[in-house]
Amino acid sequence: MNKKAFLALVIAICLPLLGYLLVSYYTNRDVKMPPHYFYDSVHISEKNGKTQYDTAWHSVQNIHLTNQLGQNVSMDDLKGKIIVMDFFFTRCPTICPQLARSMKKLQNSFPNNDSIVQFVSVSIDPTHDSVKQLHSWAEKFNVNPDSWWLLTGNRDSIYKFALTELKASVADSGVDTAFIHTENFFLLDKNRVVRGWYNGLDSVAQKKLVRDIPLLMLEKDKKKTFGQFFKELLNNA
Repeated sequence: MNKKAFLALVIAICLPLLGYLLVSYYTNRDVKMPPHYFYDSVHISEKNGKTQYDTAWHSVQNIHLTNQLGQNVSMDDLKGKIIVMDFFFTRCPTICPQLARSMKKLQNSFPNNDSIVQFVSVSIDPTHDSVKQLHSWAEKFNVNPDSWWLLTGNRDSIYKFALTELKASVADSGVDTAFIHTENFFLLDKNRVVRGWYNGLDSVAQKKLVRDIPLLMLEKDKKKTFGQFFKELLNNA
C-alpha cells in the first residue's frame, strides 16, 4: 500500500471517530447538572497575623437517629451515597401519605441501588412516632429498609438539622419553624451538599428528581473551594 492510500485509509477511519468524540464531548458539556445551594466560610490559613477565609459549598452535618427497625443510624453511615430526604409524621391526615406514595415510586425507580442512593423520611413528631409507629407506617407503604429509612429521635436535633443544615425554611418560605410541615424532597449529593428541592406532590417535579439522581451518581467527586476553582480558571485562561 502506498503512502497516499495509507493516509486516505487513516483519514477514513479517524474522521468518524473524531466526529463521535466531538459530539460526545459537547453533548456531555450541555448536560445541565443540578445546581449547588448554600455555602459556608471556611478557615484556610493565617497570613501576617490575619485569618484567611474562603467559601465552600455547605455540606450537611451528621445527625444520629433511629430507624424503623430500631437501629441507631447516622448520616455518616451513608457516605458516598446520593440522599433524598423528606419530613413527615404518621398522624398526618393530609400530605404525608401522598409524600410516602411519591417516595415509594422513587424507591421503585431505583431497585437494587441501595449502595448508591438512599431515601430518608424524618419524623417531625418524634414524641409520638416511636419505632413501633414507624414500623407500622413502613408496612403500610411497603418500605424497603435497605434503601428507605424512616427516622425518629430527639425533636430539637431534628428541627435544628432541618432548619440549619437543610435550610428547610429557605427552600419553603411557608414552613412553620415550630412544626416543619413541608412538601419538599431534598436532594443531597455524595458530599452531602444540597443540590435541589422538589415538590413531592408535583408529578413534573418528581420526574425531574428521577432524572437528577442519576446525574449525581455519575458526577465526579470534587472538593474545591471557590478560591481554588477561580485560581484554576485563571491559570487555564
